[in-house]
Amino acid sequence: MASVTGYLSKIEGVSNVAIDLEDGEAQITMANHIGLQTLKNTLPEKYTIEEKHAADFKTESESILQTESTVEQSKFQQLKPLFLIFAYLFSAAFLLNYKEWSTTEAMLDFMGLFYIVFSFFKLLDLKGFPESFKMYDPLAKLIPAYGWVYPFLELALGLLFLMRFEITIALIVTIIILGVTTIGVTKTLLDKKSIRCACLGTALKLPMTEATFIENAIMLVMAVSMLIQII
Repeated sequence: MASVTGYLSKIEGVSNVAIDLEDGEAQITMANHIGLQTLKNTLPEKYTIEEKHAADFKTESESILQTESTVEQSKFQQLKPLFLIFAYLFSAAFLLNYKEWSTTEAMLDFMGLFYIVFSFFKLLDLKGFPESFKMYDPLAKLIPAYGWVYPFLELALGLLFLMRFEITIALIVTIIILGVTTIGVTKTLLDKKSIRCACLGTALKLPMTEATFIENAIMLVMAVSMLIQII
C-alpha cells in the first residue's frame, strides 16, 4: 500500500491519502478537484478508481481507490452462483451413477445437466442474452441470430446427452460451439476487457474471468475424450 500512497501523493493538489487495508480502499483528499483520468494515469493498471457522488463529498474533494484485492474478492462473490451450480452438477452426476459407477455415464449426465441448467438461465431473459453473448462470442458477433438460437441449442444438446441419443453428433456440436466461445473468452481475457459473462444469461451478473474459460475447458475436455472413446 505504501507504493499506492506514493503514487497518489505525487499528484499536485493531493493533500492526503488514507489507506484502509481491511476494506482495500484509499480515501484521497484534494485541495482542488482532480479528474479520474489523471488518477488512473498515475497508478498501475491493476488498480481501479471509483468516484463518490458529489453529495457525499466533505469540505474537500474526495475519491475512492479500490485495490486489486478488493476487485478479486468482489469477483469471487459474484462468481459464487457459478461455483455452486458446478458443485450441484458434479454431485448430481455422481449420485446418478455411484451404485454402478461408470465415468463415461457420469460425464454424459454432467454434460446433459450442464446444458439444461445453463439454458434455463439464458431463457429467463431471451431478449437480453444475445446482446451480452455477442460481446465476446465470435459467431454471435458475425451472425446475430445465433445468439437467439444458442439457448435452444444448449437445451437440445442437454436432452440428447441425458437421453443418450445421437451422442456422437452432440459431442461434435459441443466441441464446435464451445471451441468458438472459448476463443472469444480467451481473447477477451488477454485484452483485459471488463465485460459481463452471459454463461448464466443476464439474470445473474457474472464478470468475465478465468472461471469462464475453465468452465468451457472442462466441457471441451469431456467432449473430446468421449468422442475419442466412441471413435
